[in-house]
Amino acid sequence: MSHPVLHEKKSSAFWITINRPDKRNAINQEVIDGIREGYRLAHADPEVRAIVLTAAGEKAFCAGGDLQPGKGFAFDYATPNIAYADLLRQAQNATLPTIARINGTCMAGGMGLLCMADMAVAADHALFGLPEVKVGVFPMQVLSLLQNLVPQRVLREWCITGEPFDARTAQAHGLLNYVVPAADLDEKTLWLLNRLTDKSPTAIRRGKYAMHAMAAMSFEQGIAYTESQIALLALTEDAKEGLAAFNEKRKPVWTGR
Repeated sequence: MSHPVLHEKKSSAFWITINRPDKRNAINQEVIDGIREGYRLAHADPEVRAIVLTAAGEKAFCAGGDLQPGKGFAFDYATPNIAYADLLRQAQNATLPTIARINGTCMAGGMGLLCMADMAVAADHALFGLPEVKVGVFPMQVLSLLQNLVPQRVLREWCITGEPFDARTAQAHGLLNYVVPAADLDEKTLWLLNRLTDKSPTAIRRGKYAMHAMAAMSFEQGIAYTESQIALLALTEDAKEGLAAFNEKRKPVWTGR
């Protein structure tokens, strides 16, 4: 029996691959658990500098929640938190940079997986959408991330009509960094990875933490917070190494401390 989520360390990147291509890589509890475990494993390994979240096959990245009879819309009303929401919380608190490699259709809950990544590269044949209204619900949890990524007029159209849109439209409205032919998807993903993994892991870690903290701050709160953060960063080994390497005209050797 194949695992619903695969984990693989490739050089300094940790790849998390949804592995249910026969189910269009739909989300169930095992998929949520597998992605969460992947995030945990990646953060526990000091050699890992970035995470890639993707899926098996070329047809679908993730078609959303598994809606098979008896499995769709199954909630434990005695539990205040939902497993999918906990996954989004974990991803929001991640200190490793994450790239979503969108290999195909990305719908509903799959859009949440896309949005929880820092950057995204998609194959040009991929379709996107929030079709929840077509089955009588609404993209509630996905909204918590989407509302900060795309313009309100666009977001309302996507949510209320439920109609799909293509990769170029997704890119035009800020959901994707790059759109490439399917044959070039791996090359572009690795190109972007290489632009992350040679940088200071300390700076990225503390920077991501600061970006998350500042999301709910006013300008005055944010500027005061960052005044102290830049001073703390200057005390790290990576900052001292970066300055020394710059002055010595050599590549820095990061310790991640």
